[in-house]
Amino acid sequence: MTESNPPARHQAAPHALVFEKDVEIPMDDGAVLKANVFRPAEPGRYPVVMAQGVYGKDVHFADGFKPQWEKLQRLHPGLCQDGSSGRYLRWETVDPERWVPDGYVVIHVDARGSGKSPGYLDPMSPREIQDYRDAIEWAGTQSWSNGKVGLIGISYYAATQWRVAALRPKHLAAIVPWEGRSDHYRDYGYHGGIRSNGFLSSWWPKQVLSNQHGNGDTPYRDRDDGQPTTGPALSATLLAANRSDYPAEMARHALCDAWHKERTPDLSRITVPVLSAGNWGGPGNHLRGNIEGYLRAGSAQKWLSMHIGTHYESFYLPRYIALQKQFFDHFLKGLPNGWDQTPPVLLSIRTVDGETRRAEHEFPLARTQWTRFYLHPGNAALDTVAPAQAASAGFQAQEERLDFTTPPFETATEITGFIPLRIWVSSSTRDVDLFAVLRLFDPDGKEIVFDGAHEPTPLTRGWLRASHRKVDEKMSMPNRIFHTHDEIQKIEPGTAYPLDLEIWPTSIVIPRGYRLRLTIQGKDFEFEGIKGRLTHTDPTDRGGEDFQGRTTLYSGPEQASYLTLPIIPARD
Repeated sequence: MTESNPPARHQAAPHALVFEKDVEIPMDDGAVLKANVFRPAEPGRYPVVMAQGVYGKDVHFADGFKPQWEKLQRLHPGLCQDGSSGRYLRWETVDPERWVPDGYVVIHVDARGSGKSPGYLDPMSPREIQDYRDAIEWAGTQSWSNGKVGLIGISYYAATQWRVAALRPKHLAAIVPWEGRSDHYRDYGYHGGIRSNGFLSSWWPKQVLSNQHGNGDTPYRDRDDGQPTTGPALSATLLAANRSDYPAEMARHALCDAWHKERTPDLSRITVPVLSAGNWGGPGNHLRGNIEGYLRAGSAQKWLSMHIGTHYESFYLPRYIALQKQFFDHFLKGLPNGWDQTPPVLLSIRTVDGETRRAEHEFPLARTQWTRFYLHPGNAALDTVAPAQAASAGFQAQEERLDFTTPPFETATEITGFIPLRIWVSSSTRDVDLFAVLRLFDPDGKEIVFDGAHEPTPLTRGWLRASHRKVDEKMSMPNRIFHTHDEIQKIEPGTAYPLDLEIWPTSIVIPRGYRLRLTIQGKDFEFEGIKGRLTHTDPTDRGGEDFQGRTTLYSGPEQASYLTLPIIPARD
């Protein structure tokens, strides 16, 4: 299928667009994946930008994610104008009409067992990533390709980039993982050892099974021909036999074992240039992965860009498309456009009403003033004064919480970076789940709620199951703890243990007169009237008596509990 569109008006050197549908890509085991290929009509060799995933290459953004589509159009009124009709927009992938006119080939691939690609559906499996490698090598050898392939996409389309880049395909030249996890266990499946089932329970049926190849009940139709986006219908029996049970597998692997490790890349093996784009508003999904991916990637040329807003909006905003293209223009086209002079860290410094953009040269920032704020159970204070006397406070794990609040900040204060929490805790049972939430309040006591990546969010969050407290000293960094999650170490009831929680990094300029509050409880924190998606409510994981007891927190000269804030002084 081939058709041409008018040149995009906003491009200096426009190309007509050729659309080839259901192009066959052979795999090394004889299977065939189907792809949509968008390329310039003018003969030549062009760089490729690619995404492979399970969400359906023929499912229009508006059909699969209507509320998000409508919000994106409100945020970006020019989304379907000024050079793009929006006809080819797909969830979490680039708009071909905005890339082909600039001399790129855009490829969207249905992963094995999804959309138009037959086979066994096994998301995040080693086989899926081997397929991705084969697709990259295929794209790099086509007559219209210059031999350089770049990967770009959000979430699923980002997580798989880290994985396949570690396989080092010959034709892979650069990656842009946009809000995508890099650690299958810690970023996604088990936060602090606590199973994260809320997102998975809706994601699996809505976003994956609805797009399984052969699903005759899919609600999605290809806007080009009106046919199901999943190909010819298969029987329910055959559909069930043609897929893994990913949620059940996740539940069976409560420790960070071989199953998780084969779905987590060795980031040190990544050598291609990396632009890792994370979202401060994403505690619970992706945020940690983008920062860890940047820090641990073996690439000599790598950049970290942190933004704010919803999970998808920044990706399509003109200034971020320009950033993506400048990066790829340099590494896929070889253009001397100054990208090599770009500072390695580009940060949105969050404020209560927006952001400011700032370039830095490292992360965490070298000038960080790591400042301890001590928890005082006696008066619920959170301040820089170390406790002079021992004190404790308790709460029922499933019913109550503890709040520790700072005095009003006397001057505007920026915190940007990791936020470790050391607390001494005992439980009336042999285990305890701890949910730590960092929140911001104005002088009138009103909480500041941020427009997060997936849902309204506080500043940031952290989690830890006490029996998962074992620390990996080799993988830990100063002020950033790393737990092994490789064995269960139950606690003795009534005995206090020092626990180190990894609260995910954040950025905020705290205005004068505002206060921070640290909330600690034994269940998910949710704003009143808002049902969270990134929750931990699996009864097989959290329903036992170990997580129903009374938790006691201690602090004092011998058992100091403290939050370490990464305070950033203004530059001279």
